[in-house]
Amino acid sequence: MFENILTSAIKINNKKYFQRLIGTSHQRLNDTREKRVSIEGINLTQSNKAKKYLLYVHIPFCEKICPYCSFNRYEFDPSLAAKYFSSLRRELKIYHDYGYDCDSVYVGGGTPTIALDELSRTIDLIKQLYSVGDISIETNPNHLTRENIKVLKQLKVNRISVGVQSFDDSILKQIKRYQAYGSGDEIKEKLKSALDDSYTLNVDMIFNFPSQTMQMLEYDIDCLCQIKPDQVTFYPLMPSEGISDTLSGYQGKSNYSRERRFYFEILDRLSAYWEPLTAWCFGKNKNMVDEYIINRSEYIGLGSGSFGLLNGYIYANAFSPEQYINKLQRGLLPVVFSKRFSRKELVRYGFLMQLFGMNLDIDKFSDEYSGDFLKVIWKEIAFLKMIGGIERKNGHISLTRRGMYYWVIAMKEFFISVNNFREHCRSVNYN
Repeated sequence: MFENILTSAIKINNKKYFQRLIGTSHQRLNDTREKRVSIEGINLTQSNKAKKYLLYVHIPFCEKICPYCSFNRYEFDPSLAAKYFSSLRRELKIYHDYGYDCDSVYVGGGTPTIALDELSRTIDLIKQLYSVGDISIETNPNHLTRENIKVLKQLKVNRISVGVQSFDDSILKQIKRYQAYGSGDEIKEKLKSALDDSYTLNVDMIFNFPSQTMQMLEYDIDCLCQIKPDQVTFYPLMPSEGISDTLSGYQGKSNYSRERRFYFEILDRLSAYWEPLTAWCFGKNKNMVDEYIINRSEYIGLGSGSFGLLNGYIYANAFSPEQYINKLQRGLLPVVFSKRFSRKELVRYGFLMQLFGMNLDIDKFSDEYSGDFLKVIWKEIAFLKMIGGIERKNGHISLTRRGMYYWVIAMKEFFISVNNFREHCRSVNYN
C-alpha cells in the first residue's frame, strides 16, 4: 500500500533528523550550562513587544503511569510537586520580565489537575502577568468532580480536555486505566455530567491499539455520539520505541495495515456530528485544539520537558523535575537544548503544522515566513498534488479527504520521533 511506503519514507527521514538532534543535544550541554538570559540564540531580551505568544505549561505528575504514554510524566509526589510549582511560577516571571506577553495558555501533562490548589495559584499568576484570554487544561475522568469543575470555572478555564482513550473495558484494563479511572460506563456518566455551556469539553481518544478490533472502535464512536461533547480528538497510537516494546509484551504489536480503515471510519462517522478542525480533531466551533502549535509560528514552553520555538530556535527544558527545579533555584533558565532551524526547516515545519489544520492561506504564510515559501518546498507541493493529498484554490492550499489521512501519518511519525527524543533526553543528566 502507498501509505506503507509514505510511512517508511517519513520514518527514515525523521530518524536521521532526530539522530542529528541527539548528537547536537550533547554538544549544546556545555555551551548552555551557565547562561541566564541567552541560550544559543534564544536571547530573551529580543522579545517582540507587539506580539502575543502562546504559552505551553507542562505539569509532569500523574497518579499512575499509563504504559502506552510517551509524554514527560512521573508518579505524583506531593513534596516534589510543591517545589515544582514554585519553580514553575519563577520561570513564568522570567519571561514576563523580559517583555513577553501571551494571549492563550495550554496546560498539559501529566495530569495538571492533580494538585489543583497549586495549579490555581499558577493560573492566577499567569493571568496577573499576561493578557491571557483562552485557557485550556488537560485532566483525567476521575478529576471531573463537581468541586474541581467549580474551581476550573472560577479560574475562567474555557477548554477542558479529558483523556479517555477508549470506552471499551478490555482495552481500559490492558492499558491500566480501568483500575485508576473506572469502567467505560462510569467514564461516560462523568463526561455527561461535565457538559457545560461555559467551556469547551474535549474528549481525547486513541485508535489502533494492538488488541483493538473494528467492533471495539465502532463502540467507542457510538459512545461519543451518545455523549455529544463539544470536541473530540481521535488520534492514532504514537508510542516511542521503548514504549512500543513494552506494549508489544502484553498487548501484541500494532497493526498499521488496518490504521487506514480505522481512520476513515472515524472521519466518516464523526463528520456527521462535528466539523473537522484538524485531520484528527472534530468540533462544533473553532476553539483551541490539543495540537496548539498548528496556529502559532512561535510559542513559549515552560515546565520540565516542554518544548518552545522562539527567534527561529527550537528548545527544550530539563526533563527531570529535580533537574528543572535545581536550575531555577540557581537562577538559571532550565533550557538544556536548543537548535536553530534553517529557513527551509522552518517552512517545512510551519507547512506541516498549519496544513494539519485543514487549510493554509498562501499570502499569509508567505508573509510569516519572509517570502514565497512555494519556491522553498515546491518539490513537496508538487508531490502532494500528484498523489491527491492537497488542492490549491482561491489563494489557499487545502487537504483533500485522502490528504487528511496522509497528514495523520505525517503527524504521527513526527510525534513518535519527538517521543523518541524525549526518551533519550530523560536518560541524560543535564545538571
